[in-house]
Amino acid sequence: MKRQFVLGAIVLAGGVSAAIVQAQQAAAPQGRGGGPAFPPVSAAEKVADNLYMIPGQGGNTAVWVMGSGVLLVDTKLANNGQAILDEVKKVTDKPITYIVNTHTHGDHTGSNQFFPASVQIVVQENTAANMAKMDVFKEAANKQGLADRTYKDKLTLFKGNEEVELRYFGAAHTNGDTFVLFKSARVMHSGDAFANKGAPFIDRANGGSGVAYPVTLKAAARSIKNIDKIIPGHAAVMTWQDLVDAGEYNQLMLDHAKAALAAKKSPEQALKEFTLPEGLKAKGFAQPAAGRGGAGGNFAVIMDELQGK
Repeated sequence: MKRQFVLGAIVLAGGVSAAIVQAQQAAAPQGRGGGPAFPPVSAAEKVADNLYMIPGQGGNTAVWVMGSGVLLVDTKLANNGQAILDEVKKVTDKPITYIVNTHTHGDHTGSNQFFPASVQIVVQENTAANMAKMDVFKEAANKQGLADRTYKDKLTLFKGNEEVELRYFGAAHTNGDTFVLFKSARVMHSGDAFANKGAPFIDRANGGSGVAYPVTLKAAARSIKNIDKIIPGHAAVMTWQDLVDAGEYNQLMLDHAKAALAAKKSPEQALKEFTLPEGLKAKGFAQPAAGRGGAGGNFAVIMDELQGK
């Protein structure tokens, strides 16, 4: 049976135990080629009543304060469990009882194993399978960082004003991207399915899909109701319209990739010839660039997928 985890009861003699430190050091971002450098963990920001966001050191961590405990969404890179805990303590003395990971990457799951087995970890079923393949979680000392509970398309946690709904709409950034809805707060955590206003990272090794990406975002925008604010994977709090616009952004890239492929153009040509509409530029969306996927950026990834590579 899982033990209850009370924040004030944690004894840290100059830091976490050696076993936990080693477990955290073993964790690393998966499928990111080393990943980008992230700023340090910064102070918890209030997003709505009982809901906070902790930026830095990987994905944005959401903190949902309930009557009997705290739910965290994403745990950043390894070695950040104590930093997360310190920020949580500034807003509540309630125990951390749940973690939801929006997807498998180590900058969102990296500090899972810092928290003891009392904390229930919930993920989409494809993410559970992806996490089980990560080297860090194959180590016996880190297995408590794996999922305790999974869902397929929809899962509701808690009741009344504390209700949290987990939704899955298909492949995008990975094949297990969870959208986390804090119903009474009218806020959603989108993970890296909507990370920022740039071209997304399409992790095909973990089931991501540039072809499905716009379909997934549009399905989320069409199906989810009564949300005003979005905590994205790696940016400041955004609006619902930003998610709608992200669906359009990814659809434009997919359409352009299809046209370039039909014209027998290279991904590099496709990238060079793609011009983001002024309307999206005015809203802060960035022109796609070379990077992940090579010189052709996302167009290389999408065009490979369209050809069945």
